[in-house]
Amino acid sequence: MDSNIINAGAYYLLICADGHVKEKELLLGKKMISLEGFDAKKFEDAIDAFKTQDKKQIYNECIAGLKMMERKKQIRCLAWLSLIANSDGFMDREEWALIYRIYNGELGISLKEILVTQKEINKSLNGQPSDSFGVIVNNATYECA
Repeated sequence: MDSNIINAGAYYLLICADGHVKEKELLLGKKMISLEGFDAKKFEDAIDAFKTQDKKQIYNECIAGLKMMERKKQIRCLAWLSLIANSDGFMDREEWALIYRIYNGELGISLKEILVTQKEINKSLNGQPSDSFGVIVNNATYECA
């Protein structure tokens, strides 16, 4: 599976986890696409396709794809998910459950590895390291498809 689609799947599952897609999640998702060099068209096309698919199927395919990725890319994906989940200053219980299930239950990655990578990403986004896990952007809420 293409890494654009794997990351898009993880992102889609996260932004839909709490039942509401928030503007901050969408804006930070665009920054992720840009910073990671994902193909924006493939990413958006995958998101559109996921809207008509069963979330359990998306999850299973995403996990299968993540397991085939190199560890550094797995960690980076989860660091982004955590940042996006915290983009509004609060990580919903369902978002946390998804992230935890993936990093701990499926991939066996330590939280410490994710936190280190989050700091690297924050530095890239803000020009300086940050101990916060969110990124400040505009506030709005959208319903999840």
